[in-house]
Amino acid sequence: MGRPRTTSDEAILEATARAIGRHGPQGLTLAAVAREAGLAPATLVQRFGSKRGLLLAFAAHATQTAGLSFERAREEHGSPLAALRAALVHLSEGVATPEELAGSLGFLQIDLTDPEFRAHAAEHARRVRDEIAGLLAEAVSAGELAGGAEPGPLARAVQVAYNGALILWGLTGEGPLPAAMREALDQTLRPYLAG
Repeated sequence: MGRPRTTSDEAILEATARAIGRHGPQGLTLAAVAREAGLAPATLVQRFGSKRGLLLAFAAHATQTAGLSFERAREEHGSPLAALRAALVHLSEGVATPEELAGSLGFLQIDLTDPEFRAHAAEHARRVRDEIAGLLAEAVSAGELAGGAEPGPLARAVQVAYNGALILWGLTGEGPLPAAMREALDQTLRPYLAG
């Protein structure tokens, strides 16, 4: 009988996220993730097969858990718009410096050039957009947004504003990222606010 796992795959993938923030996906090594997770590199090879296998598991996990920030925000906030702001700020919490953003953008390069990674990234983007649209529809029903606001197209605009805010903040470094995120969201939604 084999030894029981003392470190979950979830914990390893969290360590992978931290290591990507420091090294980017291109500079990432199994040794760096293993150090971050407190494991031997051989353990990662045994579980994921290779660096590519680990990164694909990381991408799949990100897609599977895309809705968690939105679920948590719904539970913590009575207002759909407050929940939307909180969820989008939470999604960006893994980025504290422009250098960490560079690691995420390095992953985007892989997403755009490798079909397996692109499939995960596209599904992640769809899930996030659907979560945004759901909260916007709730905001219309709650009277926070004008009745003429169309949740589908507006969700796309909010998603574009979110991604644009990340890039602009990374380039300018102006203020804290959560404030930049809230400002971009507020500017996008302002024309649709009720009353």
